[in-house]
Amino acid sequence: MSQYEQKNDTGALFVNDKRDKETQPNAKGSALIGGIEYWVSAWTNTSSKGWKYQSLKFERKDAKFDNTAELQSQGIPDDASIPF
Repeated sequence: MSQYEQKNDTGALFVNDKRDKETQPNAKGSALIGGIEYWVSAWTNTSSKGWKYQSLKFERKDAKFDNTAELQSQGIPDDASIPF
């Protein structure tokens, strides 16, 4: 069996069967856009006129977690100011 190769500018979403809260996405998956891999999350919403739509979020798979702003907002200095 051959391994699936993602084609550029395509993606797939699957039902999120581990969804516990309204804030978690209804579907999750991945996409390859411009040669860059992304995680994709989708939420099913209803507009004020009653139309159903999908709200999407794309997050680069190679993005590193940067919590510097979050730490500073809590008064915790970033690593550069720690004296060891």
